[in-house]
Amino acid sequence: MTDTATPVFQIQRVYLKEASLEQPNSPAILLEKEQPSVDIQLGVNAQPVGEGVFEVVVTATVHTKIADKTVFLVEASQAGIFEIRNLPQEQMGPVMGIACPQIVYPYLRGNVADLIQRAGFPPVHLSEINFQAMYEQQQQAAQAGAAETPSVQ
Repeated sequence: MTDTATPVFQIQRVYLKEASLEQPNSPAILLEKEQPSVDIQLGVNAQPVGEGVFEVVVTATVHTKIADKTVFLVEASQAGIFEIRNLPQEQMGPVMGIACPQIVYPYLRGNVADLIQRAGFPPVHLSEINFQAMYEQQQQAAQAGAAETPSVQ
């Protein structure tokens, strides 16, 4: 076996790609006594940035409201650049959809909690995510969607 066939998986860099915080109803909303509701959405995106080099981005949106008024809205994207070479094609999806997000996500969790706390709110801690289950659900949904697509005649 030659060195060119040896699988390569290396983290090149992990970085905060984007972060924003909005408090559109401050200061009045800060005087409310009611407990806010919290909605958290997560997403994963992967794309090639060079030969054998990929960027994987995990995005979180934390929207906190009291009734219909926003207390705060945080959107953050944490990214990683990974060198991935000589892997069988069938392993690329799981590596970029499971392994890479598992590496990037703890940084995102810390940045989101820190941003919210620095804004003067109790930190919102994003829960642990089973990226394997999330990836498998996405694959099943994609297969179901492909199966339901009617053919054009």
